[in-house]
Amino acid sequence: MLVREWMTPDPLTVSPTTPVMDALGLLKARGFRRLPVVEGGELIGITTRKDLKDALPSKAATLSIWEVHALLSKLTVGEMMARPVITAQEGEYMEDAALRMRQRAVGGLPVLDGRNQLCGMLTVGDVLEAFTHILGQDEGGTRLHLRLPDVPGSLERAARAVQPSNIISLATSGTERSASGEKKRTFVMRVVGEHAAGARHRLREAGFEVE
Repeated sequence: MLVREWMTPDPLTVSPTTPVMDALGLLKARGFRRLPVVEGGELIGITTRKDLKDALPSKAATLSIWEVHALLSKLTVGEMMARPVITAQEGEYMEDAALRMRQRAVGGLPVLDGRNQLCGMLTVGDVLEAFTHILGQDEGGTRLHLRLPDVPGSLERAARAVQPSNIISLATSGTERSASGEKKRTFVMRVVGEHAAGARHRLREAGFEVE
């Protein structure tokens, strides 16, 4: 699964000279939380709704209404944007981009194409949509939670026990050791089709630990 398959293409952008109030109006009108900042066709920064709102004078400020308007008319996105920008490449794997978002604690990444030109925006919402798709959540069926011995052939034997049902998704969430010291790996499997409702019973009959 590549970033280009899940990003929002051709994102809304602003220039560094865009007034803060205009940028906030765009975010509100379009329901976005962040705006890439582009100058001369090049991505130079990013700004968020929170950054822009933090730039506004506090309600407790002693400025007059005229002073506030004068200040806001001069305040531009270029003064508030974050740089350098943490980005993703349209051809990279979703999991690599998602890991970067988690490590850098950001909610969105501007996406660059092969010429390093802005071509999309990837957000936490896009990552969540991809995650549920990978797990087959939108296809229904039966979800199975298995703990298999972490040895070659375990998954193959479990897949045979599931038949005649069809496995449409499979994910693993790491290993653990049982009380006896045996190393086991946890899998989440989703099956559909013929006798899917009985897949859990068939696995247990074959000797597998399944919830």
